[in-house]
Amino acid sequence: MDYQALAADLIDRTERAAEQVAGLSAHTGITFKTTDIVDAVERDLPADYPAPTAEGAPTRRDVITAMAEDILTGALYEDPA
Repeated sequence: MDYQALAADLIDRTERAAEQVAGLSAHTGITFKTTDIVDAVERDLPADYPAPTAEGAPTRRDVITAMAEDILTGALYEDPA
């Protein structure tokens, strides 16, 4: 399994969902939560989309939540240097 490609795909999906949810919030005035973004990503995933299976590993929702939070705070785009 190509984990880098999978992570990149999940980041892309999460960015798109964040844009959609934030845009809807801006137009309606209704606030949103990170879970709204996570739910949007999960709804868009194919039924056979991989999920972590290792014992004690974060769930796919945990991973998407962390990505969404990093997108919203800008941490995803910070230079690690």
